[in-house]
Amino acid sequence: SVYYGKDDLFNCIVEGLDFWHTQNPQAPNWWFNQISEPKKLGILLIWMREGIKHIPADLEKGILGRIKKDGGDPAKFTGANCTDVALHWIYRSCLSENKKDLNYALNEMFKTLAYTTGEGLQHDNSYFQHGSQIYIGGYGDEFLKGITQVAMYVKGTSYALKGEKLDILSKFMRETYYQTMRGCYMPYGILGRGVSRNNATRKAGTALFAKRMMTIDVEHKSEYEKIVARLEGKKAADYGFSPLHTHYFRADYTLHVRPKYTFDVRMVSRHTHRCEFGNEENYKGYYISDGSTNILVEGDEYFNIFPYWNWAQVPGTTAPQTDEIPLPDKGWEVPGTSVFAGGVSDGIYGASAYSYYDEHAGINTGANKSWFFFDNEVVCLGTVSSKSANVVKTTINQCHSKGKIPVLHDGKGVEEISKTTHDYLNPRWVHHNNVGYVFPDGGNIWISNVSRSGSWYDINHGQSKTEVSGDVFAIGFEHLKSAKNNPYSYIVLPALNTADEVERYVQKKEVSIVCNNNETQSVYHRTLKIWSTAFFVGGTVHYNGMNLTASKGCIVMVKETAKGQYDLYVADPVRSQSVVELKFKSSTGKEKVVVADFKGTGLYAGKTKNYKLVW
Repeated sequence: SVYYGKDDLFNCIVEGLDFWHTQNPQAPNWWFNQISEPKKLGILLIWMREGIKHIPADLEKGILGRIKKDGGDPAKFTGANCTDVALHWIYRSCLSENKKDLNYALNEMFKTLAYTTGEGLQHDNSYFQHGSQIYIGGYGDEFLKGITQVAMYVKGTSYALKGEKLDILSKFMRETYYQTMRGCYMPYGILGRGVSRNNATRKAGTALFAKRMMTIDVEHKSEYEKIVARLEGKKAADYGFSPLHTHYFRADYTLHVRPKYTFDVRMVSRHTHRCEFGNEENYKGYYISDGSTNILVEGDEYFNIFPYWNWAQVPGTTAPQTDEIPLPDKGWEVPGTSVFAGGVSDGIYGASAYSYYDEHAGINTGANKSWFFFDNEVVCLGTVSSKSANVVKTTINQCHSKGKIPVLHDGKGVEEISKTTHDYLNPRWVHHNNVGYVFPDGGNIWISNVSRSGSWYDINHGQSKTEVSGDVFAIGFEHLKSAKNNPYSYIVLPALNTADEVERYVQKKEVSIVCNNNETQSVYHRTLKIWSTAFFVGGTVHYNGMNLTASKGCIVMVKETAKGQYDLYVADPVRSQSVVELKFKSSTGKEKVVVADFKGTGLYAGKTKNYKLVW
């Protein structure tokens, strides 16, 4: 810079720091006073130690004293807030050569690398902040930024991160944080109120965390290299991915990953908190918690769509169609009301289910929903009940309209979907932007293929009021008014490039919907020989000579591993910590009773149990 070493610049810096220190301005939001300001001042003071001329010692001492006095104690914070406060303690301790405070700060920083029932890393490898709210993005980003930064500082010293704490950090980053991302994009449902911020879903900058881990967690260097290549766009979105299915039983969150696509489900129960509204952010995100889904192929399907989204049509959710989106009774830590939200998984395949009825703000709508995850398809079933005065819709997707002109098969032939709104009765399938939507039981289907506009300010008062617009494709079911247990079913086929591929899939008939009612929802996959069932209450289901009976509500997956041999997986979405009795009869007439004992499972009450059925 032409200003380098200039006395005028040096004097301005000193006067600026002196003015700030003398005036001691205070923000109404504690975060600025105890995190943002102390961190920035610490960095500024470190920079000024590097010049030929140093700022006056009494000014530096005064600022360091203010940071210590007003900057808070990391031990009084959790998760990302703890690591942020600890970081400016580290800056201050190094500048003042205070080994005691440095030891304290590093100890508090790395104490966050432990599983907790409070805010921070959970026993299912998810991340919570602001109560029991999933926050893998947003606060999760901030947490990793601070932890990896300090781990780089202390690498090669007696403070170096190692052992169990390094393993916990590595596991979260490799198996959860970066697994959620498609290319450089993260699903919107795990960003908290940050979903209402411009560019929030684009996470290319988090490649820095993975680059740091290459030298900290050398054992997994090759994994981090693949992550960085995807995030920086040097490799395709599918580079280095393997099939993975995880239900985060603490977080009411399901993540289904295939090399060609990612699909997730965000639920909320009495054990977790709804997506928050606060600090004048996320004014319209109420429905995100109620079974919202992401269908990601390229990754950017929802990037910056949120100013002109219809927020009554969040993908995966069922909601009354109103112009005004309700706000929660309070912004922070609002618990869900569902007693049934969970999933079963073998690590590759799985099923999730969610039962709720929302009476808040006149919504008066609920559903029993289930999702069945395979390789090429996700089968989505549900029954809807409502006393709302408004039309109720289940939205399948709402994303950017791009790619080839979307097409629909009405049972007679294929037609293009023009740029307007449409209603269809019992269509066969729809194809749009590399995703197919199949309707095995028909239904009243609406499609909106229009241009929409809005501003970031509409959803976040800290953002721009400038109007932005874009083409939006939305599709879903319209339900009868005063619906009672009104069923819907659809199959999502991600990563199909052409409409012909959708038609070929339909003709193969790989999936059978065994039943879809308010008590039981069940699907059988013929090729994989997987039978998955959501029992919202105890009952029996039958398919092709097989019977499965559950004594109470649960989610069950039966997988035939060889002729006459089965693996049975069961989870308790109620987290009742009680016994579930299951009876399975194979097509050869052999019966097996399984007593799934969830008593005493505590933190792991929603986790899947596995049994081999041997006669």
